[in-house]
Amino acid sequence: MRATTRLALLGTGLALVATAIGATAAQAEDGGSGDITIDKVVVNGGKPVVVGTTKAVSAKVTVTASDDSGIAETTYISAYGPNPNYAQIWYDDGEITCVKASATTSTCTGTLTFDPMTSTGVVYNSAAATWDLSTLVSANDLDYIHRDAATTFKVQRASQLTVNASPEPVKKGKTITVTGKLSRANWEDNKYHGYTNQPVKLQFRKKGSSTYTTVKTIRSDSTGSLKATVTASTDGYFRYSFAGTTTTPAVNATGDFVDVQ
Repeated sequence: MRATTRLALLGTGLALVATAIGATAAQAEDGGSGDITIDKVVVNGGKPVVVGTTKAVSAKVTVTASDDSGIAETTYISAYGPNPNYAQIWYDDGEITCVKASATTSTCTGTLTFDPMTSTGVVYNSAAATWDLSTLVSANDLDYIHRDAATTFKVQRASQLTVNASPEPVKKGKTITVTGKLSRANWEDNKYHGYTNQPVKLQFRKKGSSTYTTVKTIRSDSTGSLKATVTASTDGYFRYSFAGTTTTPAVNATGDFVDVQ
């Protein structure tokens, strides 16, 4: 196996053909027989898999493949992270649904489940990275194909962002102080901690408008806290907006309304 127990990743629906060939051997390298092809692989609709601190997150995987004899009703899927100390592949016999698009092509759908509360070990934060999706597909004439990295996808630590604008109400021309905090999931203690030294936009939406405009950009401090001041001019909503990083998704705070008198 590629990994020791860290991030629990449950692959739902392993093919019987994978058992026959051997899961370890199938993972070891690309291979196959005959003219079977893997045409397309999509994990989680092409979006990153975002995992918080307590709840397991499921991601749908679709594998489209073709063979002149047609695709059998079995597919093997698994995934693994960039470091063998940070990600566990758990194998689980189950069901993958395959739907024929034609006599030669089928799309098979399975599920990967990411659990930050795995009871078998610590989930290290370093598992937030680019993962590989491995798959094995068999055809009706016993052709098979395996790809160790049929596609890649990102696993990210969930983010949170708050905002508070005060005083409320405020007189026109007076100073408004906007505070908040940017935090993200820590998989090693299953809590949210401040995301430090990150650029965050302070944005304003005038009452009656649906569009936010960036007022200024500040950086989160050593605890993830945010603080900025602006001059009160008109009624509206303030929010903080974070663009995200490779390991942490973008997030917007819910706008806080300020009544300017």
